[in-house]
Amino acid sequence: MVQGTLFEEAVGSGDAVVRNGLCNLCKGTRRLCGRERCPLMLRFYSQRRIMPEVRTREVSGSSPPAVFVGRHGYPKVEIGPLLPTEFGDTSDMDTPEGWVGRSVDEIADLRFRLVRGKYRIDATDFRKSGRIVDDVQEIALVEKPVDVETRFDRRPTGRVVLDDEVQPFGPSARMESMTVGNGRFERNLERSFYDTDMRSVDAVLSAYRNGTLVSEIQKAFSVGTMGVGKRRRFVPTRWSITAVDDMIGKDLVAGSRFNETIDDYRLYRWEGLDNRWCVIMMPCTWRFELVEAWFPRSSWNPDGSTVQMSSDCEFFDGRTTYASNCAGAYYAARLAVSEMLGREGRTAGVVVLREIHPGYDIPLGVWNIRENVRAALTTEPVRSDTLEALWPHVDAHMATAHGRWVSGSEVIRDWRVQRRIEDFY
Repeated sequence: MVQGTLFEEAVGSGDAVVRNGLCNLCKGTRRLCGRERCPLMLRFYSQRRIMPEVRTREVSGSSPPAVFVGRHGYPKVEIGPLLPTEFGDTSDMDTPEGWVGRSVDEIADLRFRLVRGKYRIDATDFRKSGRIVDDVQEIALVEKPVDVETRFDRRPTGRVVLDDEVQPFGPSARMESMTVGNGRFERNLERSFYDTDMRSVDAVLSAYRNGTLVSEIQKAFSVGTMGVGKRRRFVPTRWSITAVDDMIGKDLVAGSRFNETIDDYRLYRWEGLDNRWCVIMMPCTWRFELVEAWFPRSSWNPDGSTVQMSSDCEFFDGRTTYASNCAGAYYAARLAVSEMLGREGRTAGVVVLREIHPGYDIPLGVWNIRENVRAALTTEPVRSDTLEALWPHVDAHMATAHGRWVSGSEVIRDWRVQRRIEDFY
């Protein structure tokens, strides 16, 4: 298991069924409604018939580079490359850091062109699984697109894969063979691959501090190229995304928690993918919260008549349990916020407000949260001497009245009622 993260708990969590806002809580992954297949996912699949047609059992193309590790049946999982049926510079297909400003359809069309190869392994004992394992690891480590040739046991078909935490991709089939061209490893990921005495958390943080993209670290982490010797494991892509966001965010918070607080109240505003964002910062010790409002006809509230709210938070000492309401989105948002505070050398209390409107009708992955919060924090904020003075600006940007945000936020409620030392000056 990955140490120093919430990975183990995420794997074993078993939240009770919550009938109100069930789809918003489940997000298609926990089967809380008791059905074998998520009815909303089936709807997404039926509405998105833009999957490329692959006519043969042999597919060749330039992988962005991209890989995928499944989670169903863990530790017996399917691994393999993602590749389009085209050659050249395809890096844009798997670099979410460059997708801010694009539309839902543009991103979906980009991702649905990727064909997934599947090869079954034991994620905890993969070293005897053959050459395909080595090839998948190499793809995850190279810094530029690499040519891949695959032969499948049948013509790749099936529905596109949609997940609230993972970027979507297209048809799939089981691989019989794979050939990977030559590519140069990303230098930071190569270092941790060959250093079998380095812990996985140290490998992740070292690569991040030296400029490797978060999305690249997540891929390398998922294919067992980090960690100490025989303790290395393949990690399902969905879990690896959250694990890496958690590790980096936790480290950044630890480095800034005791810094001086910011001097004023701030409000950052942003809009993208029919999501609206307000990031509120307060001049106090570290605390963080993500509050989401899913509007009717958005991806996880398609038939609802009311806005469904969910939230997770932490205070100065951090979390001891998995953020099960917002799941991976929580850790993605926390990473983006902690990056910004680290650059300023300050700390703050932060509440991220997210509205999800009907235009966000298919899940695209938690990169959306990380990259759009990053983008929001590059804008010029509204500044004030009081929290109350920010609410008119929140109301002007968001469709949800600020009173509902306040009632749904544990951090803001605590800020309003908790007495502080400065109150006695």
